[in-house]
Amino acid sequence: MTTKGASPAGRLHTASIQLLRTLRKQDDAGGMSAPRLSALSVVVFAGPLTLGQLADAEQVKPPTMTRIVTGLERGGYVRRRKDARDARLTMIVTTGKGTRTLAAGRRRRVAALASAIRTLDGESSAQLAALVKVLEEIVTALRGARFPFSGV
Repeated sequence: MTTKGASPAGRLHTASIQLLRTLRKQDDAGGMSAPRLSALSVVVFAGPLTLGQLADAEQVKPPTMTRIVTGLERGGYVRRRKDARDARLTMIVTTGKGTRTLAAGRRRRVAALASAIRTLDGESSAQLAALVKVLEEIVTALRGARFPFSGV
């Protein structure tokens, strides 16, 4: 699919998907599926969360999120605990292993990205720095107040 002549939004969409797919290959070293890694990321950066909040953040149905969380729990990446204010609620919280695993995956992706960025000339690097600020603003606008940009 060509992006020549496409709108900036269309080109950004295509480039973002291609970038994420390329960087996702770094996650293979961690041995965790993309849905589990994504859910773990939300718990680490926005948690503790209820199962419903996590399902909403990941845009999946609660039964799907239950399966994902159960797998994360079995792996020792998250645990469930009762909410201190409302014992009827169960919160999903990260464990040390979950936080370390997410951090290791992020380091691998950032290293791969940094390696590619180092090939840019000075002008392109400066343009990228400005673009990143704009992208953060776009992410915040798209997410709204519920899940502002968190550096995931």
